[in-house]
Amino acid sequence: MKKIMFLLMFVAFTVGAMADNVMKKLDDGTYVVRTTTICNARGYRKATPVDVYIKKGVVVKVVALKNEETVPYFKRVRQSLLPKYSNLKVSKAKKLASKSVVDGCTGATFSTSAVQKNIKAALDYYERHK
Repeated sequence: MKKIMFLLMFVAFTVGAMADNVMKKLDDGTYVVRTTTICNARGYRKATPVDVYIKKGVVVKVVALKNEETVPYFKRVRQSLLPKYSNLKVSKAKKLASKSVVDGCTGATFSTSAVQKNIKAALDYYERHK
């Protein structure tokens, strides 16, 4: 019986810890969703995780996390793509992230597509767990 209780407590702690690593709520009411563990979309080289900041159903900003993409190309993604999501309602941001046509102005089509998938995954997670 003690082993079962210990196992149940361990599972509950592990699940709680995983949830904390995906989404957290800041003191000002802003939710931050980190996609490192919920989306496996790959750019040209590897994963392109992001943090999506959401407050009162509106995307505040999207921040690219450490990745191994080609620096000059990913810089264009940061400058051209990520700001497009600021101040959009979650529903509009999801539509933008779902676009299958990738904006070629960055020249980083694999990275852009992967970032869009990460943003969509973050927004979906937010809607399910807020």
